[in-house]
Amino acid sequence: MLTDRGSRYAVSGAPVTTRDEIDVVLTELKRDRSYAKATHNTWAALLPSGGLKADDGESGAGMVILRMLERAELQSHVIIVTRWYGGKKLGGDRFRRVQDAVRAYLEDQNLSG
Repeated sequence: MLTDRGSRYAVSGAPVTTRDEIDVVLTELKRDRSYAKATHNTWAALLPSGGLKADDGESGAGMVILRMLERAELQSHVIIVTRWYGGKKLGGDRFRRVQDAVRAYLEDQNLSG
């Protein structure tokens, strides 16, 4: 769990090959009430059909995740960065926290190449 000025970030992910599988992963994640109530559940995936992303209100964050997946050449995997807003705007630092979360996930899963 990362924190910055009251905002908390968590990261999760799973192997997927279709948009329907991404929806299943998101639904399962949001069964946990704290994730369902999070401010943002931003995600991206590189599927056989191409890249997909969703900002979930955190404008631009999905593209940050997608670019990191492309650099890591991680296909058929969704990464979700969850943020619970802490009351203070982070400006551009919010993208650095998203990058930190994705980097930590890739390292933890031994996927960073």
